[in-house]
Amino acid sequence: MSRSFSTTMKHFKSVKIKSSKGSSSHQWLTRQSSDPYVEKAKLMNYRCRSAFKLLEIDDRFQILRPGQTVIDCGASPGSWTQVAVTRVNADASNSQSPQGKVISIDKQHIYPINGATILGNMDFTEPQSQTKIIEYLDGRKADVVISDMAPSATGVRDLDNDNIIHLCYVALRFAVQISETGASFVVKLWQCGQTKQLETDISRFYGNVKPVKPNSSRSDSAEIFLLGRSFKGLK
Repeated sequence: MSRSFSTTMKHFKSVKIKSSKGSSSHQWLTRQSSDPYVEKAKLMNYRCRSAFKLLEIDDRFQILRPGQTVIDCGASPGSWTQVAVTRVNADASNSQSPQGKVISIDKQHIYPINGATILGNMDFTEPQSQTKIIEYLDGRKADVVISDMAPSATGVRDLDNDNIIHLCYVALRFAVQISETGASFVVKLWQCGQTKQLETDISRFYGNVKPVKPNSSRSDSAEIFLLGRSFKGLK
């Protein structure tokens, strides 16, 4: 029986993706200055603290392995890309392991990362951007699709939740089109009334789906990640 989407049109509307993973407010700066993951990111040369979220997910579930092909959606400033490049050996730093491939895309500029194909200033939600990713895949299938995309906050909770859920579905729709059987999918969202339905929809395509909240995800944040493993393929 074929698997297809039955989501409502609201998940395929235009959404403004936020321009940066942060805020310049005094409260945000105060929190940053006391955040151990911020300091740890500096010490380990990660571009931002979000690197540790993907590191934790991978340490627990081993979704990234040398030789794999990874698509990083909403990649700016590039910390998830840095993690992916190292874990799949995209920079060929380990001559004893197969070399992987990482393609990273974001609406914002992304400074170069050794071992990654960077598609900056490109809106992942636009069809032409997804076509460009497929061109760079050059006939390969993705083993892992990761999405840390988030919309620009409006301050209206229900609207913000709708917007990030929309981005999740855009990432999911693309992932199922370009993934290898057995592939994994990681997507960020804010826990809300639509979380369970998204989890159900992901489970139609992935054999194992579970919500994950890494320790490095702030405890007062509604942020969670849904992890799908064992992509079933399209029939």
